[in-house]
Amino acid sequence: MLICMTQRLGFTTEKCINLQNNIGIASMTKMRKLSPSKRDSSRKKTARAKSRSRARSRMTKRAAKTEFQYIPWHTIPLEDLNPLLQRQFVVGQDIMLARVLLKKGCIVPEHSHHNEQLTYILDGALKFWIDGKEVVVHAGEVLCIPANMPHKAEAMEDTVDLDVFNPPRADWINRTDQYLRGEK
Repeated sequence: MLICMTQRLGFTTEKCINLQNNIGIASMTKMRKLSPSKRDSSRKKTARAKSRSRARSRMTKRAAKTEFQYIPWHTIPLEDLNPLLQRQFVVGQDIMLARVLLKKGCIVPEHSHHNEQLTYILDGALKFWIDGKEVVVHAGEVLCIPANMPHKAEAMEDTVDLDVFNPPRADWINRTDQYLRGEK
């Protein structure tokens, strides 16, 4: 019945099936009574409404899946990367927070990553080599490192810093960050 009705309107069989799936039979019956230009307008409105509905549904599903996390640092084991470097991290949906402990003299070799990084020094000081400059970041100070910018750091004294990454560092999560592991 549907195919016969839509073929009379000049639609191909494939388009008929797509219309049936996208707007339903009731809307098709209503569209049969419209002129061709009004039919196109009606189809566009219906497609936009469906698109908005799908977007709202995705947002609702995403929000429903996301739950808050309460994580005291003392519950996360310290990962020993080398004798002078330890870290802990928490991963959210689109962000990662790492607590990094560096002993005086620890060197983080030059590297870059596609992640944007914020480094906040809680205690101590780190010297960075970044963008052709040397910058010492002390307790209470923040360094913003854009994505893909090569940088290197050295602990000027025992240091605790918080690093925020967006998106989360896959190499840290997967433990493939060899540049940090071993003797330093």
